Amino acid sequence: MQSNGAGQGQESSELPCLNSAQNGESSSSAGGTHSNGLLSNADNGNGVGTSNGSSVGPCSGTSATSTASGSEVGSLKKKKRLSQTEEDVIRLIGQHLHGLGLNQTVDLLMQESGCRLEHPSASKFRNHVMEGEWDKAENDLNELRALMHSPNAIVRMKFLLLQQKYLEYLEDGKVLEALQVLRGELTPLKYNTDRIHVLSGYLMCSHADDLRAKAEWEGKGTASRSRLLDKLQTYLPPSVMLPPRRLHTLLRQAVELQRDRCLYHNTKLDNNLDSVSLLLDHVCSRKQFPCYTQQILTEHCNEVWFCKFSNDGTKLATGSKDTTVIIWQVDPESHQLKLLRTLEGHAYGVSYLAWSPDDTYLIACGPDDCSELWLWNVQTGELRTKMSQSHEDSLTSVAWNPDGKRFVTGGQRGQFYQCDLDGNLLDSWEGVRVQCLWCLSDGKTVLASDTHQRIRGYNFEDLTDRNIVQEDHPIMSFTVSKNGRLALLNVATQGVHLWDLQDRVLVRKYQGVTQGFYTIHSCFGGHNEDFIASGSEDHKVYIWHRRGELPIAELTGHTRTVNCVSWNPAIPGLMASASDDGTVRIWGPAPFLDTQEADGLNENSSNMDS
Repeated sequence: MQSNGAGQGQESSELPCLNSAQNGESSSSAGGTHSNGLLSNADNGNGVGTSNGSSVGPCSGTSATSTASGSEVGSLKKKKRLSQTEEDVIRLIGQHLHGLGLNQTVDLLMQESGCRLEHPSASKFRNHVMEGEWDKAENDLNELRALMHSPNAIVRMKFLLLQQKYLEYLEDGKVLEALQVLRGELTPLKYNTDRIHVLSGYLMCSHADDLRAKAEWEGKGTASRSRLLDKLQTYLPPSVMLPPRRLHTLLRQAVELQRDRCLYHNTKLDNNLDSVSLLLDHVCSRKQFPCYTQQILTEHCNEVWFCKFSNDGTKLATGSKDTTVIIWQVDPESHQLKLLRTLEGHAYGVSYLAWSPDDTYLIACGPDDCSELWLWNVQTGELRTKMSQSHEDSLTSVAWNPDGKRFVTGGQRGQFYQCDLDGNLLDSWEGVRVQCLWCLSDGKTVLASDTHQRIRGYNFEDLTDRNIVQEDHPIMSFTVSKNGRLALLNVATQGVHLWDLQDRVLVRKYQGVTQGFYTIHSCFGGHNEDFIASGSEDHKVYIWHRRGELPIAELTGHTRTVNCVSWNPAIPGLMASASDDGTVRIWGPAPFLDTQEADGLNENSSNMDS
C-alpha cells in the first residue's frame, strides 16, 4: 500500500518513500530541510536538478533537466517508479552510507530516489537521544505512538530513556537530579520494579568508574546512546526506523547461508565480513577436502578391524586381527603419522578401542569369543588392567564415563557391567545382550544397542531404562555426536541412519554404502561435525554432508571391506580408515594446491562425485 503524499502529510505516514509521483506533486517534510543526511530535502518542493520550476515527483527516481519536455518527464516518471523492494534497497544503502558519515551522499540519494531513510519523527527522536536532550526525546515518543504497532511499548521505551537519563545524572555527580528521575519519573511508570530497585542501588556508587562497572554500562556518550537507540528501535516498525546496521546483517546472513550450502566447507566459521569477498559466491574446492590418500600404514600383518583418533587428535590407535594395537603419533605440522608403540598380547584380536576422556588410557576389546578386556596406559605403554569376569563372557564393546574413572562394557551373551580403572565390578545389568555402547555427558545414562534392533537408555543410578531408538534390522554399531543430540547407526542390510535422540525420530537415511552383516563403524567429522563418513563392504569410504542423503565423495584405494572410519577431532582435514586388506589409509586434502585452487575459486561445489 502506497501513499500519494496528500492528506495528512508525511508526519503521519509510515511509508519510507514519498510516493507523490502518483499525482505529480512534490512533497517535503515540515521545515523542508535536514542536515544529518537522514531525510531527503527537496528544494522548494522541486526535484533534484530542476531549474525551471517544473517538478518531478520524489519517487520517480530521476531528476529533470531544464531542457526536458513534459512528455519526457512523464515517461521518466513512469519508467523509474520504484518498487517496494527497490525502495528498501535504497534505504539500506542510505543507512549504511550514513553510518560511514557520508551524509551529503545520503541527502542526494534520498532526493534523487524520492525516498526517505526514516520517518521525520524518528529522525527527530534519534537526534534528541544522541544529543542527550531527554525531555525532547520523551515528547517525540508522543508523535511516534500513532506509528507503532503496539502503543503499550511506549512505556518500555520511556523506561529505557529515563534509565539512561538517570545513569548520566549519576555519572555527572548530579545525585539530586538523579533521585528526582528515579522517584518522580521512573517509579510512577509502575514498570519493571525489580530493575528500579537495582537502579536505586547505584546511588551508593562512590565514583563514575564504580558506577560503570556495577551497571555494566559504557558511560555517558555516543557508545551508550547508540546502544540505547538499538534497543529503542526494536519497538518501532522498519517503515519508521530501520533496524541498526541492517545491510551488514543481511550480508552476514547471506554469507552464512552460502557456507551452509557449500558441500565441502570444512573450516571454522568466521562471522567477520572482512574475511570473505562479497563480490563472489562462497565456494570450497573438493581439493581442500580429505579425499586424497596421504599415507598408507602397512605395519599390521592381518585384517585391521578398528581405528580411532584420540580426543585431542594427536594420536591414532588401530586394532587388528594380528593381536596387536598400534599407537601412531600425528605430526602437528605435516599431519604425517609415525609408529609410536605397539601393544601386544590380545590373543583374540582387537575389534574395538576406546580412549579415556583425557587420552591417558585406552581400552581394547576383542571379537565375540573374547571374554577379556585390556586397559592400557598409553603414555607409558603399560597394561593397567586385564579384566575378565567370567570365561563365559563376551566383552566386545566399551564406553568411558565422562569422569574418566569408570567405564561400561558388555557383549551379546548378556553381560553389561560398570567397572572402575582396576577392573572392579561396580554395577551390572542382567540379561542385556549388548552390541554397542555409549555414555552420555550427564554421567548417568548409558546407551546400548541390543539384539532387539533397538537402542535403550540405562540409568545406573536409579536403575531405570527406556527405549530411545527402534529399528527394523540389527544395529551393528552406533556413535553419538559431541552435543549428545544425534546418533549415527550402521544398520544391517540398510546402511547408515541418522537419529535425533531427543525427539526420537529418524532424521535421514544415507545412500550408497554397502552394509550387510559385517560390523562397520561410521563417524561424525569436520568442523561442527557437519560431515559423516562410513566404511563399506564394497571397499570404499563414503562421505556425506550431514544434511544430504547422497554422498559427496566416494574414496577408493582399499581392496577389501572398510571396517572403520575415524575423523580427527582437532584436524578437520584428516581422516583414517581401517580395512580387511591389512592397511590403514590416512586421507587429507590434495597434496598440491595452487593459490586459486586453495581459495576455492576454480571449482563449483555443487558438482557431486560419482
